[in-house]
Amino acid sequence: MNLLKNRNHDYENYKTPAEGLYWPEWQAIPSFAKIEGELDALNLEIYSNNVKIALTALQGQVNKVKPKIILFSSNALIEGTYTWPQRLGIKTNLIDSPFELIKKYQDAIKGVVLYAGRNPHYANLAASVANFSDAIPVDVRLYELMKEHGIELPVTEDLTSLKFRDHKDIYNYLYDNYFDKCSKRIFFSLSPMIHTSFVRDMAAAVGGAIVWLDARIEEEEVILHKFLKHLPSGHSIILGWWPEERSGIGAGTKHGVSTIPSDFYDNSTVYASFEHIMHIPAVPKKPKLENKIYLAIFLSDGDNVQYCQHRMSELWINEGRGSVPLNWTVSPGLVDIGPGLLNYFYDTASENDCFCSGPSGLGYALLFDEHNNVLNMSEKWHMDKYMQLSNRYFIKNGIRVVTAWDKLNGMHRYCYAHYARGLYGVTTEDWFQKPCEVPVYTERDRMAFIPNRPAYAEKIEDIVAMIKDKIMAFDGSKPMFFATQGVTWSLTPQNMKALVDILNEMQPGKVEILRGDHFFALYNEANGLAFNLALSPDAKATNKGEDASVILNGSPYGKNMWEAKEAGAQDFIIDLGRVYTINRYVIKNAGVNDEDKSRNNKAFTISCSLDGVNYELIDSRDSDTSNIIDCEFLDKEAKFIKLSVLEGGEDGIVRIGDVEIYGRI
Repeated sequence: MNLLKNRNHDYENYKTPAEGLYWPEWQAIPSFAKIEGELDALNLEIYSNNVKIALTALQGQVNKVKPKIILFSSNALIEGTYTWPQRLGIKTNLIDSPFELIKKYQDAIKGVVLYAGRNPHYANLAASVANFSDAIPVDVRLYELMKEHGIELPVTEDLTSLKFRDHKDIYNYLYDNYFDKCSKRIFFSLSPMIHTSFVRDMAAAVGGAIVWLDARIEEEEVILHKFLKHLPSGHSIILGWWPEERSGIGAGTKHGVSTIPSDFYDNSTVYASFEHIMHIPAVPKKPKLENKIYLAIFLSDGDNVQYCQHRMSELWINEGRGSVPLNWTVSPGLVDIGPGLLNYFYDTASENDCFCSGPSGLGYALLFDEHNNVLNMSEKWHMDKYMQLSNRYFIKNGIRVVTAWDKLNGMHRYCYAHYARGLYGVTTEDWFQKPCEVPVYTERDRMAFIPNRPAYAEKIEDIVAMIKDKIMAFDGSKPMFFATQGVTWSLTPQNMKALVDILNEMQPGKVEILRGDHFFALYNEANGLAFNLALSPDAKATNKGEDASVILNGSPYGKNMWEAKEAGAQDFIIDLGRVYTINRYVIKNAGVNDEDKSRNNKAFTISCSLDGVNYELIDSRDSDTSNIIDCEFLDKEAKFIKLSVLEGGEDGIVRIGDVEIYGRI
């Protein structure tokens, strides 16, 4: 094995298109052009489903060139209709009617796909056809009203002669006649009766197919898999939702394709237009390891981007937030479909707010369905592709912990540890709250897989009931670790503060609530496993005598980075605080998401020492402009690390975003 091989897989950097879409191979959802000026706004609530379907398609067709249209729904009332536009600086111009909006942008489309019939699924068929043909789906009644308002658009496809009564026949017709023209990178599962104004704009922008099939029904499952088998794992994503959660998510997972729940996500083509340079919060130093009870509390459902847009926005202003460490699950895909939303949370986070991935990576994948005892992700090559893609998003988002659903087998655990090298740990779900001890697994001497118990608690009393006996029996002889997950549709940060008070009454001064990154680092430290030593409270860095500890804070994307505006060697001395056995280093350039990689540092050496005087070379790099360099080496005893940057980017500037040193006591 080549120990000094760079084990990080770089991805294409984000770019802001002046017009149109930017959609590189490893980006799940495309980037849209930057918003300029006011957006035309319309409130959809008083209009019929067919009108909503037509207008969201118009929005997508227009916004794929340049965002011009924003549409409001009742779902936005949770956080406030204008909350996100105001937070992100979006200015709006209110339009009086759908016909005024269509007339204004009629030249941006080629015409209409006309449909009729009592079966509402014809709307999905028409929308799918319109999406790839630069048209909008319009039923016959709306088409007549449009003409009455002076809107004369040609019919590019007439579906009114179709006589199918069964929606299965409609989707078979879509597959047989049109699916070859639809995008295979994003697939959409949306009800034509419920999800009529959510993420359909994205479907129009990318030319995606829209279906609504129930995987619990054998005949529908057969049709669904005809579509899904064409989606390449590691390169495709599903947007929307399913008639039933576990069967639908499981159907995609069997093909190595995950779902980003987005069935009530507003204005995806507007919020996807913000830059992808994430303002990852600095990570505070972890506490010193003591013989305490350590608890990590995870908040559920962050895989739902509409939860992040609506419910999480509401929870974020709860008066209890920041009072205790909480682990907010978010969708890694939010960096594509709503980077401005995610940066709002990052920019306003306290040191007690830690961001983790919802299940089970990029998009919701149900790897093993414990409720139905079904192994969905059975093919290793599918798991390989899913983890490779997910890891790129963990890096972009600064995510260190994943909540995986449900339990994992050895192949799953190996792929997490092998591909997601930046993760500190993974939680799994013990849904049935077995009275027996649930095992903790470790992979590659560094990654722990710890069950959430309870897995999905709707009230704090459920959490207390699960762990109280062990807490009361704690004798203080060694650290004890618990992970738990609360349901955010019923629990709030204020509830979690009350939970902490209850636990502290049981064992005064012995219970400590932790961020997820600190939780897994302390678990590894307590169990002789490798962890990121830069998190240790005694670790510090200097450069020419100045404090340079900012390079140890886990924020590699420009915020809190180290920048030296001079060429030549720049020696960063990292004092780990004590002697450790080290075996891996990670250096992240500060330009990880810059459009121009030439700004990245080009040459450096890294060495280690016991006394801070005599250094042994670990590695030397020349003309390497990788975003991230991640190398393993044979065990070495060290207290000091010296990073010598010999050459900056093409402008001569040295930029360091983050340095990680891995080892064990």
